[in-house]
Amino acid sequence: MRTRRLPAAVVAIAAACSLVACGGQREPDAGGAGTEGGRLTIATGNTTGVYYQLGGAMAKVISDKVEGYRATASETGASVQNVQGLVAGNYDVAFSLGDTATDAVKGQNSFQQPQDVVALTRLYPNYTQVAVRASAGITKIADLKGKRVSTGSPNSGTEVIARRLLTAAGLDPARDITAQRLGLPESVDAMKSGSIDALVWSGGIPTGGITDLTTSLGKDVKLIPITDLLPALQSKYGTIYQEGTIPAAAYKQPADVATIIVPNVLLVRKNMPDELAEKLTKVIYENKDALVQVNAAAKDITLETAAQTDPVPLHPGSKKAIDSLK
Repeated sequence: MRTRRLPAAVVAIAAACSLVACGGQREPDAGGAGTEGGRLTIATGNTTGVYYQLGGAMAKVISDKVEGYRATASETGASVQNVQGLVAGNYDVAFSLGDTATDAVKGQNSFQQPQDVVALTRLYPNYTQVAVRASAGITKIADLKGKRVSTGSPNSGTEVIARRLLTAAGLDPARDITAQRLGLPESVDAMKSGSIDALVWSGGIPTGGITDLTTSLGKDVKLIPITDLLPALQSKYGTIYQEGTIPAAAYKQPADVATIIVPNVLLVRKNMPDELAEKLTKVIYENKDALVQVNAAAKDITLETAAQTDPVPLHPGSKKAIDSLK
């Protein structure tokens, strides 16, 4: 069996994660999140994504700073799966893209009914990153017709926005592309081997997997602009989608790339005690430097935007924390 070598950023966080049992399945715990102490499990994302890196860092900070609690970070397929697992009680805290969280509270698209979730805080923005093989002749999303495309992990926020982009470009995601529903590590490997022509990824910048891809393939891979589709997305889904820029320096590209950004939110169930929600929110902002050390995307986690989670309700305990820190 071939062993895949993880990027340096992921290796760096592994030590921190190991201190808080950063891992997969949640172990049963008699205490739980609703008592005066216990275990907290954070649903993150793919191992080479920012959710996973920051989730591990948050778990360590919570374990070190919130008395009576031990937090762990779990690798997942990301947003949709995270919300489903949160509601089911498999996780206590979950990273999610803002568009997926909006669908959850409204009970639409991936969710058949409104979900009982609220936000601890708004986080950094996710940048939609569409990487293509330079030889594939792809300069815009419409050019993906007939191509082999990784649209992200099943039930991930990346998959949600990938399908919406394809539809906005006039393509049928089920018929007009050869879709590969791969996680980021597998997508990067497939790009390297030439078994796919493009991948869609929604994540903070820099994302370790994309850094690995652009470093390994050099001029054989490029990021394409997608803001021509922003009006169509905003018309259908609202201003949750905004214009953004992937700086050339992020992945050592020849120029900046115009893209679409979506805010991230940190979710919990509505019944989390106010005191615990307040403590968790405070510990994030009081230890932001520890998060930035893990990934620069955390620089954009700010108190100025912390409460801007609408239409996802902000937990009352989090509101108290944010107001006290300003």
